[in-house]
Amino acid sequence: MATAYDIIIRPIITERAMSGAADKKYVFEVAKDAGKVEIKKAVEEIFGVKVASVNTMNVPGKQKRMGAGRPGMTRGWKKAYVQLAADSKTIEFFEGMV
Repeated sequence: MATAYDIIIRPIITERAMSGAADKKYVFEVAKDAGKVEIKKAVEEIFGVKVASVNTMNVPGKQKRMGAGRPGMTRGWKKAYVQLAADSKTIEFFEGMV
């Protein structure tokens, strides 16, 4: 059985993703085989918050040149949009960073 840290790989820290943080919406890269219920439980366990909803999206890999004109593909991944409950605390990604 996968641990919560195997399911949640990393937060997505982009300008667009962080604009939703004011509304308690966060974006994470998650394991490709993780379901919405598993993602919800993992976020609640890691961050100690209450999750209202989870939406997932598979992001396909892009075609890239891999030298000498040979085409290759970057890896595909899965992202999860997590909406926290209204009475839940916010997630602070930058706690303890200098």
